[in-house]
Amino acid sequence: MISVWCPDWPVTTARVDAGLPADTPVAVVSANRVVACSHAARASGVRRGQRRREAQGACPGLAVLPRDEAAEARVFDPVGAALEASAPGVEITRPGLAAIGVRGPTRYFGGETGVLHALSRGIAELPIVDALIGIADGAFAAEQAARRGVVVEPGGSPAFLEKLPIETLDPFGASPLVDLLRRLGIRTLGAFAALPPRDVLARFGPDGAWAHRQAGGRDDRPVSGRRPPVEFTVTLDLEPPVDRVDTVAFSARGTAERFVVDLAAHGLACTCLELQVLSENGEETVRRWRHAGVLSTVDVLDRVRWQLEGWLSGPNRPTGGVLRLQLVPIEVVPTGAHQQTLWGPGGSSDEAAARGLARVQTLLGHGSVLTPVLNGGRHPGERTRLVPWGDEPVPLRSPEQPWPGRLPAPAPTVLLDPPRPAQLLDENRRPVVVTERGAMPFPPALFGTGSDAVTAVTSWAGPWPVDERWWSEDAARRVVRCQIVDVHGRAFLVTGSMTPSPSWQVEAIYD
Repeated sequence: MISVWCPDWPVTTARVDAGLPADTPVAVVSANRVVACSHAARASGVRRGQRRREAQGACPGLAVLPRDEAAEARVFDPVGAALEASAPGVEITRPGLAAIGVRGPTRYFGGETGVLHALSRGIAELPIVDALIGIADGAFAAEQAARRGVVVEPGGSPAFLEKLPIETLDPFGASPLVDLLRRLGIRTLGAFAALPPRDVLARFGPDGAWAHRQAGGRDDRPVSGRRPPVEFTVTLDLEPPVDRVDTVAFSARGTAERFVVDLAAHGLACTCLELQVLSENGEETVRRWRHAGVLSTVDVLDRVRWQLEGWLSGPNRPTGGVLRLQLVPIEVVPTGAHQQTLWGPGGSSDEAAARGLARVQTLLGHGSVLTPVLNGGRHPGERTRLVPWGDEPVPLRSPEQPWPGRLPAPAPTVLLDPPRPAQLLDENRRPVVVTERGAMPFPPALFGTGSDAVTAVTSWAGPWPVDERWWSEDAARRVVRCQIVDVHGRAFLVTGSMTPSPSWQVEAIYD
C-alpha cells in the first residue's frame, strides 16, 4: 500500500488562510490546546498537547490560529485530485493523509519507483504542499513509512514496526490504551506485537486487539478508494443537422435503447431524465421529464418527440436543424423497485391501461391524458391539480399545511367550472343578505340553480366569510360560503358576495 502524508497539514491550511509566510512559527489550537505546530514552533519548544499559554510562553512570537477542519478538507481536495490523476482509487484517511493500493499503479508505471516518481510529479505542481510518500504492507505500516519517507520491502512491515515507540499507535497522545501499555512496561510496537493475540483480546478488548494487529504489521485492510462513476449519459450527434421531428425520433431510437439497456445492465432504471437538444446555430432546449414508474425505450422516445415538437414549432424555435441530442439520467432506482399493481398476479390490466394511455399521448400530445393530484389550498378548486399522465404526481402546494379558512370536511365530490348562477332566498323570496360581520339577518328558505324553480331548504350551514389575497388588487377575493340541502336531499356549496344586493353561485355538489 502507498501512503502520502503531508506533515503538519492543519498548520499548512491555517497558515495559507491567514496569509502568513512559510517560516512563521504557527500553532493550531482546539479547545485551548495545541493540536499541531510548525517546524519553527517545535524548534522553540512548542509541543502538541500544550496549553495555549504554555505554547506562547515557549515561543513569544508564536502565531496562534484556530483549527478549521472544513478548510483542511477543502485545501486538501486538490491534492487528492492530483493523486487520482496518476493512480485512481485514492482513499482519503483524513485531510493530510491519503492511501493508494499499490497493485494497479505498479503494473501501469512498471514498478514502485515509477509510481513514486509519478505521484511526486503530480504533487510538485501544487505550490503549498510538502508531502512524503511511503510504501509498506498495510495502511498503518504505510503511514509510518510515509512519515519517514521509506519504502518497506514486501513482508518486511513487522520488522520495520518493531522498533518504533508504542506512542506511534496514538500520535495525538489521548489514548488510554497507550498510557496503560506504557505503565505496564511495554515501550515498543515489537514488544506489544509479541504478546499472544488471545491474551491481548481478553485483557484489552477489541480496541486492544485492533492495535495489536497494527503493531505486528498484520493490518491487511484493502484500500476502499473511490471508484470512477459509471457514465450513463448518452449522446446522439446528427450530421447533417435535422429539422424534422420524425427523423430525429427515428434516429434516436438506438440511443434511447442504449440509454435504457446500459442502466439495466447495472441493475438500475430511470425515473427522471434530462433531455438536452442543441441546434446547429447554438440554440438549446433543456427539460427534465419525470415518470410515475420507470422510463422504457418507448417512454424516452415519446418525450424526445414531445419536446422537439414544442421547440421546433413554438415561438422560440431554433434557426437551424438539430445537431446534438443528449439523454442524462437525473434519478435512478434499482430495477424492480416500482411495483406495477397491488392486486392480481401480474398486473396485466394495469399494464394494458398504461400502454393505452401512453398511445393516446403519442397520438394527441403530452397533455392529452391528465391525472388528478390532491393539492393544497383554501378554495375547493385549488385542492386538485391535473398533471400529464406519466409525470410524477407532485402537488404545487402541500396539502398537509394548515390552510386556515379552507372548507371543512367532507369535501364536495363535483366541482363546477365555471360556477353556475343560483338563487338563495329567504322566506319572503328576497336574496339572502350577509352583513359585514358575517351574519344572516334572514336565513335561507328557498334554493334553485339557474332558471330552475326554487325548492325548499331543509338544512343549511354557514355562513363562512372568506377574505383572501387582500394585499393584491387583482387577486383579492371577499365572499361568503354556505352549504345548502334541499327537500330532494341534494347538497350544494354556494358562494355569495357580501353586498346589499348579493349574487349567489353554485361552486360544488356533494354526493
